[in-house]
Amino acid sequence: MSSAMLPDTHALPSPPVPRGQLATDAEALRRYAERAERRLTLLPPRPERDAAQEAQADALRDACRTARHSFLARHAEQVYEVLTEGRARRLRLNPLVREAQARFPGLVPAEARLAEDRDRVQAQKEGHEIDLGVFFGALLRCAVAGTHLMETMLHTAPGSQALLEDFRRTDRLELNSVHVERRGPAAHVTFRNSHCLNAEDNQLIADLESAVDVVLLDDRVRVGVLRGGGVDHPRYAGRRVFSAGINLKDLRNGAISYLDFLLGRELGYVNKLAHGLLPTESGWRVPAAVHKPWVAAVDTFAIGGGMQLLLVVDRVIAEDGAFFSLPAADEGIVPGLGNLRLTRLTGARMARQVLLSGRRLRAGEPGAELVCDEVVPAGELHDAVERAVADLAGPAVAANRAMLALAEEPWSHLRSYLAEFAVVQAQRIYSADVIARVESRWAGA
Repeated sequence: MSSAMLPDTHALPSPPVPRGQLATDAEALRRYAERAERRLTLLPPRPERDAAQEAQADALRDACRTARHSFLARHAEQVYEVLTEGRARRLRLNPLVREAQARFPGLVPAEARLAEDRDRVQAQKEGHEIDLGVFFGALLRCAVAGTHLMETMLHTAPGSQALLEDFRRTDRLELNSVHVERRGPAAHVTFRNSHCLNAEDNQLIADLESAVDVVLLDDRVRVGVLRGGGVDHPRYAGRRVFSAGINLKDLRNGAISYLDFLLGRELGYVNKLAHGLLPTESGWRVPAAVHKPWVAAVDTFAIGGGMQLLLVVDRVIAEDGAFFSLPAADEGIVPGLGNLRLTRLTGARMARQVLLSGRRLRAGEPGAELVCDEVVPAGELHDAVERAVADLAGPAVAANRAMLALAEEPWSHLRSYLAEFAVVQAQRIYSADVIARVESRWAGA
């Protein structure tokens, strides 16, 4: 189809302005999104478009996002009340999207459109996940809806309860990319993504949330330990590696999920490390969340998401020569909640050096002590971890740890950050510079 035969996007009227009635405004949004979608489907697939066609697609997507943003700016709180039946239902991210698709057509992309994008490399996706960022950003900006959603994501993930029963029976848990073993008062969580230097992918994120749930739910466990397992890379043969951060190969191939990884990671297992787990409705107990101290044992390096974990645990022990980095400027994406949490530990000046200029912190060197409590020779890491477990296993540690979390990261402050992160991260993973970087690395691999 030539550019001349394509529908004129200028014929699409301006996005509807919400008037205040939820049902009326929702119907106007549905009709508008439907018209935009019809025009978009008449265009060739993204890899086959010329510049003019891609400009038309951009205009259609932007117009529809503007309509969704305007609707949610007026009705986000009401929408959440409808989707959760007055907050009587606790819906995690994916079920919440499915409910929105059913009850408010046009508010988020249809499942068929999201599914089409899942099978494409990142450079060829339409970017429908950006609309999910608009949706969740709006919900998180609402004090009531956003807080309820955050609390929902601190509840036990599906399947964790069954895994807990197995763990209590055997003191071991073997997941696809994570191994958990109880040794006395400690549960040792080992990353086993050996083929990619323990980089994070969709599977590892899901497995880590299950593992964190089990550790926090098992009342025999007083302390959790995070450590990377051995890896396959010939440069590190026979060595453990803590984490190489996000799996950039998967990002290039379109296999990093916005819901399950980029947003779900921060609201799920990482937030549980920081703020505990809500196994049931809180009742009278204060604090309601189950907190336990965590130790991170860093072999070789903790890059990106690996370093982000160091910002929420209670004791970091690294082997001599290990390094930590948040290569956000190089990767082009936002390093999770690293921007929020690093400044608290290092101060603003060093945080800018790490986040904006890619400064590495090497264990034992000046400055690194701000994110690392102890540095030991590689052969002594195991014994240092055992000492840390003994130190943190006291009965009052968890309660004081919970109060520290409240003091250091107030819930409203965290919610405000997450609201902006939800949108910005969705935009970044579809930005031209990020796609160019991952394609360049792919070509040079």
